Amino acid sequence: MNDNRASITLQGREFILVGTAHVSQESIAEVGQVIRETTPDRVCVELDPGRYASMTQQDNWEKLNIAKVLKEGKGFLLMANMVLSSFQKRLGEGMGVKPGDEMKVAIETATELGIPFSLCDREVQTTLRRAWGRCNFWSKNKLLAALISSAFSTEKLAPQEIENLKNKNELEGMMAELADYLPTVKETLIDERDRYLAAKIWLSEGSRIVAVIGAGHVGGVQTHLEKIAGGKESSEVSELETIPPPSAFSKAAPWIIPGLIVALIAAGFIRSGVNVSGIMLLRWMLWNGSLAALGTLIALGHPLSILVSFFGAPIATINPFVGVGLFSGITEATLRKPRVSDMEHLSEDITSLRGLYRNRVSRALLVFFLSSIGGAIGNFISIPFLTSLVVK
Repeated sequence: MNDNRASITLQGREFILVGTAHVSQESIAEVGQVIRETTPDRVCVELDPGRYASMTQQDNWEKLNIAKVLKEGKGFLLMANMVLSSFQKRLGEGMGVKPGDEMKVAIETATELGIPFSLCDREVQTTLRRAWGRCNFWSKNKLLAALISSAFSTEKLAPQEIENLKNKNELEGMMAELADYLPTVKETLIDERDRYLAAKIWLSEGSRIVAVIGAGHVGGVQTHLEKIAGGKESSEVSELETIPPPSAFSKAAPWIIPGLIVALIAAGFIRSGVNVSGIMLLRWMLWNGSLAALGTLIALGHPLSILVSFFGAPIATINPFVGVGLFSGITEATLRKPRVSDMEHLSEDITSLRGLYRNRVSRALLVFFLSSIGGAIGNFISIPFLTSLVVK
């Protein structure tokens, strides 16, 4: 077996784990070859129903309603999903490979040979929401920084570098780096999914199973399969499909900044009267609104979206149940209603900065994201100024 492949026999059942790099031409060829040579009873693939639908349904993006996404509070999740998709697409550019092509080949080969297949991965939205929910304040900022940097990165890997992603030493180094940088994210994206994938593979019917998974999961999945077979671990993973409830701090966090601002302005009124508190209120609104508007401007939002950002930011701050990004993003999507061509080309447009701005769907998301970031920065900047007026 190759370093990126493992074959284990547990309780009379054979599990053949094929580790792939998701934008690798060699992985595509290897997957088809393994399935044809081993003729398994079932093929398991590292896909969830949502990603499978996006890969197989040409009109999947056309059904996207950006305004509805923002109203449901899923703007950041969609943004993160698009960034990850964009990064993988850029890695595969020039090689004639799209992310997940090896999974499609696995399904196509299985179908051709009359072999049933199973989708064994957890829903990506659940994974992202669990990762976000388990991050503390600083980890969330580090995660946002990593997403932003990858979104605007122009890095392209050579074909050999992509193949090296399947190498055990390369993978161990990457996993160690991720664990050091964002341990809770690594636990959710990798460790939890190792266990989840192993459980779904174990529960699949058949005495010989081929599982096509990312190379980074092979070792972990093998370990969990052995634990399940030995009775040291349960194959029940329903708790990994739930979103953990927010902590008491997470519930209180949205009220901390508005509460502090209101308290400072009230203190200014008590200490120095209406004039000082009026100045404090005006300065805060200018900082908050101006930087939210600047974020929308950087996103090349519609002039009315910029105005909505400016006037909506203070309102959104005082009412944490809504964000300025909701106001500005919906305004942008309404004034510049996404066209059919925007939906059709979204997956390609998000791979370049020019396409990101040209596409009306991604630009509405940029308006949502950058206005939200701008408003938050405005609040943080205004607090020291308001404090100085109270204590002087």
